[in-house]
Amino acid sequence: MAEVIDGSKQQVLMQRLAGRRAVVTGGAQGIGAAIARRLAAEGARVAVLDLNRDTAAALLPAPHIGLACDVSNTASVDAAFAAILEAFGGVDVLVNNAGIGSAKGDGMDRYYPALAERQAQIGRGETPTVFADQTIFCEDEGWSRVLAVTLDGTFRCTRAAVRIMAAGGYGGAIVNIGSTAAVQGNGPAPYCTAKAAILGLTRAHAREFAPRGIRVNAVNPGATETPIYASVPEATKQAIVADSLIQRLASPDEIAGAVAFLAGDDGSFATGSVLTVNGGAYFS
Repeated sequence: MAEVIDGSKQQVLMQRLAGRRAVVTGGAQGIGAAIARRLAAEGARVAVLDLNRDTAAALLPAPHIGLACDVSNTASVDAAFAAILEAFGGVDVLVNNAGIGSAKGDGMDRYYPALAERQAQIGRGETPTVFADQTIFCEDEGWSRVLAVTLDGTFRCTRAAVRIMAAGGYGGAIVNIGSTAAVQGNGPAPYCTAKAAILGLTRAHAREFAPRGIRVNAVNPGATETPIYASVPEATKQAIVADSLIQRLASPDEIAGAVAFLAGDDGSFATGSVLTVNGGAYFS
């Protein structure tokens, strides 16, 4: 048994992932950190990958490891997985969590102020004359950066992990972090696009890797209390909460529980699946 602190709650967890070697990308904060802690509490040895090596290394004590990795860069990804192979001897679980919601030049700096003004006009009973535009202000740089980290990074890390799993011949489990934005379209256009593409990639990889005993699934978190939401205007946050039947944002630990299910033997008959954890904002 292992103990893990979940907010103010203490949960006792079975060692369902004992002996597994897990990798969590974007694992130093937010949902990624919660996932890394949860997998470790369930017995896995965890490699935490993040841009900041010191932050990644500080998250969990030995025998876990933290490594610097820029998932938008193939050389950085390949170097990180080579280090994991040397340290752990293989990879059994990969969680593709790394992603960004916005980037310089994507137009969101104009979108939120315009949205607030439009809502204010409607609230005053006026015919709105302000439009909440993003795409017309989105430059190639902003669009490409979000996809390079969120979508391309998922592909690069999957490729690196599957090369190791295939060489070892022992199968494995991959869990991709999607978003309800992929279904609802309620977010920056590059982010919604990247997350929707991740769901397609999940299903394609589930078919491709099944003969090797590698399961591939996705978790679609609803609105979650993470650093990404720190920049969202309060009125927008409240509107998001109002759409949820549970009437609050998720905690990162609640998303981590869904990931642990798909990563372990409890989810052994699931592949190509998308597990939606959104507080009832919509049903799927």
